[in-house]
Amino acid sequence: MTTIRNHDQPQAGYKNLPADKACGHTTHIDTLLHSNPNLWRGVDMAGQGCHGHSTGFPQLDNILPGRGWPHKGLMEIITPHWGMGELQLLIPLMRSIVEQGQWILWISPPYLLYAPALIQAGINTDQVLLVKLDTSCKDALWSMEKALQTENCGLVLAWQNWLPNKVLRRLQLAADVGNTLGVLFKHHDSEHSPSLMRLKIGDSLPSEGQFNESEVTLIKARGNFRPLTARVNFYQQT
Repeated sequence: MTTIRNHDQPQAGYKNLPADKACGHTTHIDTLLHSNPNLWRGVDMAGQGCHGHSTGFPQLDNILPGRGWPHKGLMEIITPHWGMGELQLLIPLMRSIVEQGQWILWISPPYLLYAPALIQAGINTDQVLLVKLDTSCKDALWSMEKALQTENCGLVLAWQNWLPNKVLRRLQLAADVGNTLGVLFKHHDSEHSPSLMRLKIGDSLPSEGQFNESEVTLIKARGNFRPLTARVNFYQQT
């Protein structure tokens, strides 16, 4: 015997939800999706989600997936030469890290740290560790990997121009294990880098007669495959 089912009636075990509850359920799912930085979706994720750590620069947040820096992993900041604002870009992040009681490790910075400037920016230098420029590459990389694996270290900054992808993958894995963010400063971009985010800082641009703004280009980010550029005033925080 064939049973004819009335499709206008709900099937056993199901019920029709009111429109407002159905929409609320969908919104809840969207919130979960947007808060997962490991979920890749084939759509433009610039300025979407809320899982990022705000950069302190709204223009930059607007082009980053999660609206901010990743909480862990390896990212690269590329500049033609040092001193183009790459450290100024990270001042709000460094301030947040020390406020949480975590350490910041600097590996082979090209210039001496100027402690009074860091203190003025609100960064407690007692929570800053330094691996000097004359340290061998092997020892510097060992220090970086160990620091990335340590949860008490919230941020690792390293100036290393030429690192093979095999080494970058090891550092990325170490950062995931230690729930730590590592930043590599480089002069040259590597198209096939396994880092989860790559940014490039351009030359300063004139703004109201002063050269305070620079172009920051998002070359690559997990969950976002379209390069985007923002004009950022590195000194708006001060």
